[in-house]
Amino acid sequence: MSLSRFRYIVVEGPIGAGKTSLTHRLAEHLGADTLLENAGDNPFLPRFYQEPRRYALPTQLHFLFDRSRQLRELTQGDLFRTGTVSDFLIDKDMLFARLNLDDDEFELYQKVYADLAPQAPTPDLVIYLQAPIDALQERVRRRGVD
Repeated sequence: MSLSRFRYIVVEGPIGAGKTSLTHRLAEHLGADTLLENAGDNPFLPRFYQEPRRYALPTQLHFLFDRSRQLRELTQGDLFRTGTVSDFLIDKDMLFARLNLDDDEFELYQKVYADLAPQAPTPDLVIYLQAPIDALQERVRRRGVD
C-alpha cells in the first residue's frame, strides 16, 4: 500500500507509544508537513498531574482550543501541498474529557467541542500504535512525564 495517496494521516496511541517519532519519519518519507500535539505548551498540564480534579477542565479546554486551531489552519492551508501527518486525533479529546471531567464539566466541554470539532477534517488514514504497558511506562519515565 502506498501511503502517498493519503493527504491527511494521523498516528495515534497511548503516551509513550512513539506517535511523534513515527509522525516525523512518515512525514519525512512522504515529503509531508507535520501537525504535532503541543502538550508542553499547555500551562495547566503540570498542575493537572498534581491535582487532576481541579485542573481537568482547563487542561482539556486548552488542548481542545489548541488542536482545533491547528486543524482549522490545516483546512485553510494550501490545496496543493503534498499532505500532512499528525500525532493526534481530535476525536480522542472527547474520550479524555469523559474520563477526567465530572458530569457538569463534561456537559460544558461537550458544548464547546460541538462548536469546534466539526471544523476538523476527517483523516484519510489512522495508524494506531500499541506497546506493552511496561514499555510505555519506561518511555514516559525516561521523558520525565508522570
